[in-house]
Amino acid sequence: MEENQTMVMEFILLGFCLGPRIHFVLFGIFSLFYACTLLGNGAILGLICLDPRLHTPMYFFLSHLAMVDVAYACNTVPRMLLNLLDPAMPISFGGCMTQTFLFLTFAHTECLLLVVMSYDRYVAICQPLRYSAIISWRVCITLVATSWVCGFLLALLHVVLLLRLPFCGPHKINHFFCEILSVLKLACADTRLNQVAIFAASVFILVGPLCWVLVSYMRILRAILRIQSGEGRRKAFSTCSSHLCVVGLFFGSAIVMYMAPQSRHPEEQQKVLFLFYSFFNPMLNPLIYSLRNAEVKGALRRVLCKGHSQLL
Repeated sequence: MEENQTMVMEFILLGFCLGPRIHFVLFGIFSLFYACTLLGNGAILGLICLDPRLHTPMYFFLSHLAMVDVAYACNTVPRMLLNLLDPAMPISFGGCMTQTFLFLTFAHTECLLLVVMSYDRYVAICQPLRYSAIISWRVCITLVATSWVCGFLLALLHVVLLLRLPFCGPHKINHFFCEILSVLKLACADTRLNQVAIFAASVFILVGPLCWVLVSYMRILRAILRIQSGEGRRKAFSTCSSHLCVVGLFFGSAIVMYMAPQSRHPEEQQKVLFLFYSFFNPMLNPLIYSLRNAEVKGALRRVLCKGHSQLL
């Protein structure tokens, strides 16, 4: 057994089991989506840096969400694109574990950042007079740092539990990246502890935060309905609805993947769900915030007008 365990030094990512022509088409489509993800999130980061009006706690949190989305895409998409061109290209054991660790870090961090953003909106709308005192820059930095550290530590726990397992073959991962559940299927030992840890982390990082977000938005909705000014009500709905769309997309797909019984979702269907979760979400987030948020659209117009005037 020990001799067999040392033989698994690399894995093969099976990806999408389709023909070469469809792989080539998917390569073009996913490359376009990848570019849109980088450009969209890069534009959000650029606008927040360039426009002083966006130097507020809400956009500070949004900038970190955009950074997480860029990191998501850079962690999984390039390898997926290479696999579409060369399905037999292996990934080293260390590279696979690194990809798993980074994916989990960014996933956990995004969950916590979305909770922080809902708390920020709750205080801004339900306690506007105390907003500056409660959401100070010191508090903002603490909340963001806590989100990153917790995401890192939870991912580290999962990877440590994963590394204790022997992998003695087969070495083919039926996925387009080293997703932890797919990697666990290749372990030739009891993985119940890993499964329990994943479920417990899902409850902590998905169900708990989602309940907090829902309670926050019920209170926010009640506060919005009491706003007398029509313009103030529209502004509150605009900022909150964009955030709520992102929360729904992220938490909905994550809960289906990690908390629903795996037998209900065939492996190919799970790949599509992960594709939406790790690829389309980061691409859609900038569109949601730019199309639904008047302040972001206003900042974009000001930056474009300033650039046009400088050219003239």
